[in-house]
Amino acid sequence: EYAADLDTVHVKIMALANAIPADKYSWRPAAGVRSISEALMHVAAEWFYYVPGSVGGKPPADFGVPRETMPTLEKITTKAEVLAQLNKSWAHSKAVLAAADASTLTGKYEPWGLTLDQSAFSMSGDLNAHLGQRLTDARSVEVKTPWAR
Repeated sequence: EYAADLDTVHVKIMALANAIPADKYSWRPAAGVRSISEALMHVAAEWFYYVPGSVGGKPPADFGVPRETMPTLEKITTKAEVLAQLNKSWAHSKAVLAAADASTLTGKYEPWGLTLDQSAFSMSGDLNAHLGQRLTDARSVEVKTPWAR
């Protein structure tokens, strides 16, 4: 169920990322708030780091120190680069999720000391919140929700 929810969120975030015109990627709702590109790159950072961690996995070997790498990712601003990073980060998440051995994810496990249901609920909720924020961004720049009728 967790992987299925993440798949659904991924499909919708990618649909929005593709639907938003490149010239709107720098739009931000207010000063001091993430731009569309920064917000999408924040999602990519979570797919690189937090989703794997939610099942006891690791970020890619070349990810570096999360506290340094995650803000650096948000400096990627062009639509093509953002989409490439979203695809790369999602591929990593999917591979880690597919390789996770559910029989080892009992009790509270590393790295967070949470149970699987706590990790899944936390990550799913967080990514769905980001999806909601991206929907608001899309509507603010006059992009129709791709899956709306």
